[in-house]
Amino acid sequence: MYPTLCRSSPHLPHAMADPPRLKPLVAVGQVTSTPDKELNFAVCAGLVREAAHRGACLVSLPEGFDYIGFNTAQTLTLAEGLDGDLMGRYAELAKECGVWLSLGGFHERGQDWPTTQRIYNCHVLLDPAGNIVAAYRKTHLCDVELEGRVTMKESSFTNPGTEIVAPISTPAGKLGLSICYDLRFPEISLALRRAGAEILTYPSAFTVPTGSAHWEVLLRARAIESQCYVVAAAQTGKNHEHRTSYGHALVVDPWGAVVAQCHEGTGLCYAEIDLDYLHRIRQEIPVHSHRRPDLYGTVAATGLAPVP
Repeated sequence: MYPTLCRSSPHLPHAMADPPRLKPLVAVGQVTSTPDKELNFAVCAGLVREAAHRGACLVSLPEGFDYIGFNTAQTLTLAEGLDGDLMGRYAELAKECGVWLSLGGFHERGQDWPTTQRIYNCHVLLDPAGNIVAAYRKTHLCDVELEGRVTMKESSFTNPGTEIVAPISTPAGKLGLSICYDLRFPEISLALRRAGAEILTYPSAFTVPTGSAHWEVLLRARAIESQCYVVAAAQTGKNHEHRTSYGHALVVDPWGAVVAQCHEGTGLCYAEIDLDYLHRIRQEIPVHSHRRPDLYGTVAATGLAPVP
């Protein structure tokens, strides 16, 4: 239940105090992308419109929201540039709905595509005017092999990003961009926190074996250590014959509590972002100022200025 505005009673001689200010609402998507880009767009557009109708100012969609290919060849064939048709349609959707869109990761053909024939895993942030205000390219690529269960080698067809993007101011708070496997590296969340992030985003496509063991505990850990909200959109269910995703899209508050979570299947969960609460936690347990860089150095991203 979200707070509603209350009007002053006409029978009182003096007007009551101003009603409480509504907190910004974020919507977090959970989808089952397939190799069918048109179907995927239709599903995601429906979720964005539903979230806008509910009053969300920011909608987050997961890694592979555009598609999840059956194999490497199909994944590369279906990829587009940020100036392509699909991102243009999402820009129009952002304008239509008047919302911020966190889209990541998008299978991006970068400027080096003609020479490398490799793509980037790109987290794109669109404003309500449809402008690309940030594009973070995944820096930690998922190369894992769980014997008899999961084998992934993202680096075989994907270029790693070369920089961490500065947090972006949105109506919900200052947004730090990451993608999926980045979740396993606390350094990036601490660097974003030092640069002023209030919300960390981890749009993901975790597998069932890794998700069931690590997904929630890692997200809660990132929230607690950074004292940020954590927003994690997720792939769920059977993407194709050889791929099943874990799901459980969720939002964690700066205390480490899961405040919203999707159930099975395609859908949305919603959470209010209470920055007063966030800053109170940071004041009561000021871990940021208690760090000992004289003992273990400072985790910082190149080119990002620290924010108190």
